[in-house]
Amino acid sequence: MRMTNRTMRLAAAAAALLVADAPLAAQNHVRPPGHEGSQNVHVLAHVPLGQPLSVSDIELEQDLSRPFAYVGRMFVHGFDIIDLADPSNAKVLHRWRIENAELHQGTGMMDGKYFKHDGRYFYVQSTQFQQGGPDADLGAIVFDVTGLPDVRQLKEVARIRAPEVPGGFHNIFMYKHSDGRPLLITTAREAFAHVYDMSRVIRGEPGLVGKVPVPEGVPALYGSTGYHDMYAAYDPASGKDKFYGGGRGGYHIYDITQPEQPIHLFSLTGMPLVPWGHTFTPTPDGAYAVGEVEHQYAPLRIFDLRAGQSGETRTISRSVGAWTANWQNLSHNHEVRWPFVFVSAYEDGMQVFNMMDPANPYTVGYWDTYPGPPAAGMCGDQKCNGAFGVDVRNADGLIVASDMSTGFWAFRMDAFQGWNGADWGMPNISSVQDWDNGPVRRAATDDGAAGGV
Repeated sequence: MRMTNRTMRLAAAAAALLVADAPLAAQNHVRPPGHEGSQNVHVLAHVPLGQPLSVSDIELEQDLSRPFAYVGRMFVHGFDIIDLADPSNAKVLHRWRIENAELHQGTGMMDGKYFKHDGRYFYVQSTQFQQGGPDADLGAIVFDVTGLPDVRQLKEVARIRAPEVPGGFHNIFMYKHSDGRPLLITTAREAFAHVYDMSRVIRGEPGLVGKVPVPEGVPALYGSTGYHDMYAAYDPASGKDKFYGGGRGGYHIYDITQPEQPIHLFSLTGMPLVPWGHTFTPTPDGAYAVGEVEHQYAPLRIFDLRAGQSGETRTISRSVGAWTANWQNLSHNHEVRWPFVFVSAYEDGMQVFNMMDPANPYTVGYWDTYPGPPAAGMCGDQKCNGAFGVDVRNADGLIVASDMSTGFWAFRMDAFQGWNGADWGMPNISSVQDWDNGPVRRAATDDGAAGGV
């Protein structure tokens, strides 16, 4: 998204004020040899994947018995499977490419998510092709990956198309709904997020079961009409399934307990320098959320959602905290494992900050995965290069990241040996889903623990 020069100057001034006390090391992109990362972050593996600016998002399976990561590949139109049986000796297990890749137009493969259903494992790869080539109406391809590491058993089982809104799905999210259905939630080139029942899709049936709208009256700025990214989570306190979407006007929260009939709960709109929302991730209890805007100088903002969650207000118009690795750059995707937030921070690599005090987040670890020149990326400000995606394995704390130009990375962080929300007095809820059991329908206990995903 392009911003005006005046808006960029205002954003730079605001971001500079937010990080005026940041250490000098955080301001400099080029780090001296031996100081590419903080002392508490250790590289287990680095696997270059080829053509610069061709690596997109990353997905890590959560079962220790299935040590596989999936990396989307833009422009070369496919994905790579990384074998992490020995994380210190990670290797490419398989490279999949769409047929007639050279004829396809656009970025192609972007986001990827896995899920488990009826004892089998599936990987969903989103696609984003332009008209003028094949598959402009294709949104995602579904693979049965149960047989890995035997790649001969990798099998395509379905393709999800949306011919009424060509252009594909930029981002997707897999959610185990409290009614048991494995739901795929996707962006689309319209003012709705699409919801698919994947149990139907893998049977070869039409899977679209609902659409989550952008609330009426939200202005469309800079060409943004719908959602850019989304997250879904069970709320133990209310017993509801909730959708958290970033897109037109800011961020929007819906009750999707019945995804066929989503109910708007509240929005975060009308905020200075936030004409739209990019990525939006709540804390396990839904009390706070981390939001990205995606333009140069923009920090990640932290929002207090409690007044909206309680029904006290329908609109929240201010943040309570902000974090950035470098005020001159921008950060991208993130994974919340409260109190830690793991960030793929583009030119600043993989970063971790602590948000136990949401008003005063601080960096606790980092590794600079991108040693290249600044402003040599893809966005209008050219800052989109470096760490694109990040994921965390809850069972043992393995951290993985995808870098647009340098490939796949695996890390360990001292004193982070895994994550369970109950250990922190929180619901055990993150982007990781309990595919066997799903959310537990009960309110939080006195100590804050609750069944989750």
